[in-house]
Order: sequence, then structure tokens, then C-alpha cells
Amino acid sequence: MARQPESEAPAETIEYHGPEFHEPETEVAQDWDRLSAYLSDRGHGLSREKPPRQFVSGMGNLNYLLHLDGEPAVLRRPPLGPIPPGANDMKREHRILSVLWQAFPLAPRAFLFCDDESVLGAPFFIMEYRPGLVITGALPEALGGQPAISRQLTEMMVGVLAELHAVDPAAVGLDSFGRPEGFLARTVEGWRKRSAIAADGEAPPVARAISDWLRAHLVPEQTPALLHNDFKLNNIILDPKTLEPIAVVDWDQGTRGDPLFDFATFLSYWIEPDDPPAMREMGQMPSAMEPSFPKRKEVVALYARLSGRDLSDFLFHRVLGMFKLCVIFMQLGQRYRLGATKDPRYARLSEVADGLLEFTHDIAQGRAF
Repeated sequence: MARQPESEAPAETIEYHGPEFHEPETEVAQDWDRLSAYLSDRGHGLSREKPPRQFVSGMGNLNYLLHLDGEPAVLRRPPLGPIPPGANDMKREHRILSVLWQAFPLAPRAFLFCDDESVLGAPFFIMEYRPGLVITGALPEALGGQPAISRQLTEMMVGVLAELHAVDPAAVGLDSFGRPEGFLARTVEGWRKRSAIAADGEAPPVARAISDWLRAHLVPEQTPALLHNDFKLNNIILDPKTLEPIAVVDWDQGTRGDPLFDFATFLSYWIEPDDPPAMREMGQMPSAMEPSFPKRKEVVALYARLSGRDLSDFLFHRVLGMFKLCVIFMQLGQRYRLGATKDPRYARLSEVADGLLEFTHDIAQGRAF
């Protein structure tokens, strides 16, 4: 089993109760007895004195804190119900995290993968646990209203993403990972198809207009890099004292392709105070509540400087990144409509998706950025 970083708290001091965990009555139950037997057959011991607890963060995969072989660890598995094509891929995530830590230390090390669905009903994997601070749609009260904090977080995020994109995939055995040739065209078509599926068979006119624009404005691809594909602030675990990054998590969409698409995905979550209501309601970045965060165009300039990449064709990537975000919210809204989840956070996501589609169309037409 992977060792924990020396800076982490010993297992016996880990707090298994608190706002980061679901209450027992709201957890998605797993068959811990069956898991314990599976792990025991492979030489691992699952503690039942400190029962697994489900983290509240995230609206996709289910994450649980375990006590395994005397150390804390995290189990990740897909959500219940139908899974959109290409989403929630535990095998993909395990493949990345089993090796990426060697060249990108912020990647937690994964050490066990199970594709036997008779154990928990879906593939899952277990990785090392790195506790720390996670910031979502608003800064903690103690950090708000401080331009220096906003600048620090911005430079940290963009710097981490540029560092990831500088990793040589061959150095960690991922040079055959993904299908980078034709990546952008395939991505356009993939999200076009997903938009129709998420709309129960026929994408709304504005979604079709956006994908038509993307087809007509396809740009040459940059040298392939490793992509996180869902990089944002709440997927970075921070040192609560210094705000330095401890880990980057949630790699189930990771692949190899054009790094500007990865950056565009990140920028799609960057909310500005005067954005339309759907962007603000999305609540993915504290930049909406903190005017001292740089604007998106400043973030683009920062990434260009730190990565050394040419962003002259970035409008295409910007629209594609936003279209992907729209479809993800369409998928989440569909889960609620179909009864796959009763989580009240999902109730308005179809309406949010509609607003995001209108905003994305405005970006494609030059009326917004």
C-alpha cells in the first residue's frame, strides 16, 4: 500500500466526522462486508472500528474515506444509475494515478483497481488519502476580500496546469494513452452526440448551432499533452495554512490531447461578477464573489506566459470548453429528471444548462468571452 506523505496527520488523528462527510442516513450505502472479504483475499485489512464515510464533495463519482492496513485511504466508484458514455471511468483514472505521481507529485498514488462488479456493483479503485482544504464556490470567510489571496490562488492554479502540460507522457509510460490524433474533431463530435443523449434524443437548437460553429471553425492541434479534463479549484486539495497545493484529484476524464482544450475546460468554470445568471448559479469558482480575482482574459495571458504556448486560435477552444460544460450540466439535469438521483442540488441543473448554452453561443458570436 502507498505510504502517506510525512506531512499528513497520522491515521489515528484523522477526524471521521465533520461537514466534509455525509451523515450516515444520507450516505450511498456500499456492501462493506463484501469489500472486506475481497480485500482480505488480496492481503489487505479493512477496519470496521472506523467505518467508511462518504465525502460530500462532488456531484459525480462517490468517494469514501476508509481505514485500510492501518492507514487512511480513499475509495472511488461511479454514481448509481446509467453512466454517460466516456464518463466516470475508474479504470482510466487508476491507470493515470498508478504512474503519474512519478513525474507530477500532486497526483495521488492509486494502488488497487477492481473491475469485478460483483463486489460493489461497479468498478472501483483505492488511492492514497491527502487531507487538506477544498475551496468550492466561495472563499472561506477568513480569506475573503484579500486581493493577494485571489492572485495567489490564480497563479497557483494556472501554474499547476502548465506544470501538468509540461510532463512528458513517455516518462511515466503514458505515451500510448488516449488517441491524440484527431482529438479536437473527435471531441466536437463526441460532445455533440452527448448533447442529444442528454436531451432525451434531440439536442436543443442552440446546442446544434454551437456544434455547427465548432465544426466550421476547427483549428490545428497543438502537440499532445496529458490532460486532466476537469481541472478547477475544487479539484485541488490545499494546505490550509499556506494555500499551497497538496493534491490534484478527480482524474476520471483524463486523457492525452490538445492542452488548450484542458485549459479551456478550466476557464469554463471561471465566473466573473457580471456573467449571466447561469454562470453565477453554477457556483464552481469563488471568482464570482471576489472582484479581486483576475478576469478571464488575464488568466489566458497568464497561461500563455507560464506555458509558452500559442493561444492565437484560443476562441475555438474556449467555445469547445464551454460546450462541454453545457452538456455536463445537461447530463446532470437528466439524472435528476430520470430519478437516478434525488439530490436537491440537481433540481435546477437543466435550467442552468439552458443558460450556459445561450452564453456559449454568445461567445461563439463574439458577444462575450
